[in-house]
Amino acid sequence: MAIASVDARIARPLITLERINRNEDMRRLRELAREHGVKQIVVGLPLLLDGTRGEMAEEAERFAQRARKQIGVSVEMVDERLTSWEAERLLEEEFGKKYRDETEKKKKTAQDKPTVDSVAAAVILREYLAREHKKETA
Repeated sequence: MAIASVDARIARPLITLERINRNEDMRRLRELAREHGVKQIVVGLPLLLDGTRGEMAEEAERFAQRARKQIGVSVEMVDERLTSWEAERLLEEEFGKKYRDETEKKKKTAQDKPTVDSVAAAVILREYLAREHKKETA
C-alpha cells in the first residue's frame, strides 16, 4: 500500500498487508482509510503484458468493487504493468545490492525498509496523480 496527499501529489510507500481473507482484508483496509482520512483509493490493474485482462485483473476488479461498496470512497483502477520491476530498480538505487540479498534472507516487516510491493503501490499512485494533474492543467 501507498499513500499520498492530494495537495502535495507525492506518493510514498505505506505498508504491505498480507492477505488473510476477504472480510478481514476489507476490515483492515477500512481501518487504514479512516486512520489516514482517505478520500479515494487507487487499485492496481494487473493487465497482461499485451494489455489484455487475465484472471488477476478480474480479481482486482472485484476487489475494487468491494472496496467501493464497503468503504464508501471513490475507487480508480490503474494499469500496473511493470511497476514491480520499476519498484525493484528504485529499491536497488536506494539501498543497493544489499537490499536484494537481505530480502532473500528474511521477510521484511512494516518497520523495515519498504518492500517491493509497497514501492510498486507508490509507483502506481504516482502515475495516477500525474495523469490526474495533466487532466487538470490541460
